[in-house]
Amino acid sequence: MMYKIGVVGPAKSVERIILLAQEIEQDMEFKPYIYSIATETKNIVEAHDQHVDFWLFSGYIPFQIASQTSVPQDKLTHIFFSEAAIYQGFLEQSYSMGKLIDSVSVDIIPSPAQMAAEGLEKIEKNVKQLFVKEFDVAIDPKELFDFHFQLWQKGKIEFAITCYPTVDEQLKEAGVPSYWVSPTKTEIYHTVQLFTEKIKTSYYKETQIGALMLEIKDFDSLKERMKLGYQIQYLELRMKENLLQLCEQVDGSLIEEGNGKYTIFSTRGAIEGQIQFIKEKMYQLSIEMDAKVTAGIGFAQTVFNAELHAHRGLHQTKVNESIDIVMIQDDGTIIESVGNTEELSYSYRAEDPVVIEKLKEASVSVKTYTKIQALIQKMRWKHFTTKDLASQLQMSERNAQRIVADLCSVGLAKIYGEELQHTRGRPIKIYQLISSKNTN
Repeated sequence: MMYKIGVVGPAKSVERIILLAQEIEQDMEFKPYIYSIATETKNIVEAHDQHVDFWLFSGYIPFQIASQTSVPQDKLTHIFFSEAAIYQGFLEQSYSMGKLIDSVSVDIIPSPAQMAAEGLEKIEKNVKQLFVKEFDVAIDPKELFDFHFQLWQKGKIEFAITCYPTVDEQLKEAGVPSYWVSPTKTEIYHTVQLFTEKIKTSYYKETQIGALMLEIKDFDSLKERMKLGYQIQYLELRMKENLLQLCEQVDGSLIEEGNGKYTIFSTRGAIEGQIQFIKEKMYQLSIEMDAKVTAGIGFAQTVFNAELHAHRGLHQTKVNESIDIVMIQDDGTIIESVGNTEELSYSYRAEDPVVIEKLKEASVSVKTYTKIQALIQKMRWKHFTTKDLASQLQMSERNAQRIVADLCSVGLAKIYGEELQHTRGRPIKIYQLISSKNTN
């Protein structure tokens, strides 16, 4: 598949980016979208988003403007420039003038200003006066021109550095020595290379095999409750109608496993894009059947592994009855309560050999440990109680106490303090997980 990349920016920048991008990646089509002023970016992106798969912006300014539109953030990226771009302009102008410049003006947008801070510091050490103007993306370029030009007229600067190509052109026309800060060839190359790799990874993920396994809970007892034989058959027909609608939506194939269990095979991209529709159909089925409907979703390179992951996910909904959908990805990531605000993502795999050994010693599974880690991160807990864990992870407080005690015994958790109860009784212990970097 050949992806179409919309490249947005001033004519000079876009031409330069596309020329270099085509050298790096010949399997993608780069389409130019040129503006005169950066504020035109909004209209460009909104008018042409359906014509491209991704957007690449010449700099942070048009990227920030596009970020304020309804276009998904994962479709957008921009060329990053470092402090070297500013320092390069200062050195080039000093060389052309045959002396070190004593006074200079610079305009810069606040966010990249952090990246450029080192370059500005170097310039400041080598000049008597440095005038800096920070601005936001909505600024009128005329304001930037006036900033530099007025300083020039007053004799306060010898040279101007600007982020806007149009401002650079106007300053030169007015006789002001100026330099347009633009990314270096290396910076363009690096960004384009990373971006195209991200696109290929996205394609790889979307085309993975996906298995959606649905199960009607207690289907056998449901059949027994039906007094007439035809009643259950009519019910199954209505159920299959809903499943076929779901199958059509995800462009998949339906397989009946028996006893109220069905599997739909499709692609990862198709299933992930229809999570809300899947949830709606599950709700309709649960109303129709007067029974709970659960689902396991699995992604992998092969049908066998995708089905295996889906089966594991379905099994997990039985272990924890408060969860209706569990998704297991190809890298071992488990996502519980998919599509809900309670969604929790963790892994049943661990890479740190020290942590793995300590978990074995504590008799705590990797899945349980990573699930606790994910919960703490999601809830933004600095510390927690076993009661907190028990209520969030749907387990008994006694079980939570055992797990935390075992983690403390091997140095993966510690007692942080105590919390006095309002009623009489022992103070409640407060715990904190210990970072894997500090477990040695």
